[in-house]
Amino acid sequence: MAAYKPVVVQACPKLGEKITQDTLYWRGYKTPVQIKEFGAVNKIDFSPVPPYNYAVTASSRIHIYGRYSQEPIKTFSRFRDAAYCATYRDDGRLLAAGSEDGSICLFDIGGKAPLRQFEGHTKPVHLVGFLSDKYRIFSGGDDYLSNLWDIPSATEIISYSEHTDYVRCGCASKVNADVFLTGSYDHTVKLFDARTKSSVMTIEHGHPVESVLLFPSGGLLVSAGGRYVKVWDVLKGGQLLVSLKNHHKTVTCLCLNSSGQRLLSGSLDRHVKIYSTTSYKVVHSFNYATSILSLALSPEDETLVVGMTNGVLNVKHRKPEEKNENSQKKRQPAYRTYLKGRTYMPKQEDFCVSKPVKRVLRKYDKLLRSFHSSKALDAVLEPPIMLHTPEVTVAVMQELHRRGTLRSALAGRDEKQVNLLLTFVARRVIEPRFTPVLVTVADMITDIYQPVVGQSAIVDKQFLKLQEAIGKEIDYQEELLEVLGMMDTLFATFTKKKDTCLEENKSNGVTEIIETNRNY
Repeated sequence: MAAYKPVVVQACPKLGEKITQDTLYWRGYKTPVQIKEFGAVNKIDFSPVPPYNYAVTASSRIHIYGRYSQEPIKTFSRFRDAAYCATYRDDGRLLAAGSEDGSICLFDIGGKAPLRQFEGHTKPVHLVGFLSDKYRIFSGGDDYLSNLWDIPSATEIISYSEHTDYVRCGCASKVNADVFLTGSYDHTVKLFDARTKSSVMTIEHGHPVESVLLFPSGGLLVSAGGRYVKVWDVLKGGQLLVSLKNHHKTVTCLCLNSSGQRLLSGSLDRHVKIYSTTSYKVVHSFNYATSILSLALSPEDETLVVGMTNGVLNVKHRKPEEKNENSQKKRQPAYRTYLKGRTYMPKQEDFCVSKPVKRVLRKYDKLLRSFHSSKALDAVLEPPIMLHTPEVTVAVMQELHRRGTLRSALAGRDEKQVNLLLTFVARRVIEPRFTPVLVTVADMITDIYQPVVGQSAIVDKQFLKLQEAIGKEIDYQEELLEVLGMMDTLFATFTKKKDTCLEENKSNGVTEIIETNRNY
């Protein structure tokens, strides 16, 4: 009896991933470290001065972590309820944070108790930041107010009540010490000047604004809300430059890298997208386990920290640069050592001992060898195989058709199994590499289960999807044939013109030769 030959799965070439300088750069991080916080991480902020510690706001605590520590080196917990938006001052000495009860606390990094407490908001304060002069604080709360505070006297300087919904984000200008921005759930971003009594610019984002960011030059503004990240030109009165829609869910946070040439955005769709600030195209992306609420990048991009809704803090550190080649390395065997004896041809008097190779068959091959056609088809209709290696499913169907047992394997199935079959066929029948086999499969399924059409709404729906997919493909093929006919006509016209030109040149040449001979 001949040995069983496994099913031959058709191999199709795959397009390799395009490796760019950005890909190599952003892949240069170590395996992430996971740190569990007490609640959802709503804010991460790096200290602007060495050693670049970072503050993490979660639940009713603010934890200060060192760049390489997995335990907090300091904790601020003097909050009656949840804390929000802990932010460093530019000199790294003070830390300000909002709270659920509407108060704003100012901490000294070297102490524990608040240095100042600002009272004025009547609802939770989700936005706190320092102006670039270091002596004033701006804030925004769920009472729709945007306030400006004086640090030395702990008094309110001015209060703006222009937003009509929660104020959840904002930032200060690095260029002008009087300018700051606030973003609100009323779909607007407002630019305030502390020297005026009202906003100087209003930008309509179109969705509840979750995060805003000013470029270091102060000329460009980035706003995030809904699925959109939008870039505005502040110097042109808030003109929209570009609108990006690369996320599938709400964008929650924004961040610039140290050089300002890359923009990072985090979203509830579990992805961090990295854009080039020249072309605004995605140059790289990171995938995380759960929805993202906050992210921060340390100076010189050494550490990337992402906070998620489940309270997990994901910390990635950049790999150290490779040492000089002059450093001593463990000596490896020469390459010729591995090639030794590979090209040796046995002589006539040599006795050759062959080592039997054990062949491991896959589940569907074992079932086919035992002539269990229906079970073999079930084995390749499992979701992991159908989704990631559909060529295996199609190869088994082709083998069953070659044996003449495909119809019997497709027959006798319940509603759930027929639904699974039709889903796979409707999705993959339009792929050219699978079309010849799956058209036959679709024809058999239709023939077998035609008498029961109308008894199951689920199966009927899948039949309609299959009909729609095939109808669209036929329409595409007809359009392509029309285009092909137009191209053939154009090519034929070009060919005729070329032949005509050649004939004219030849006839002119013959005439010239005849005239030359007559002159002689």
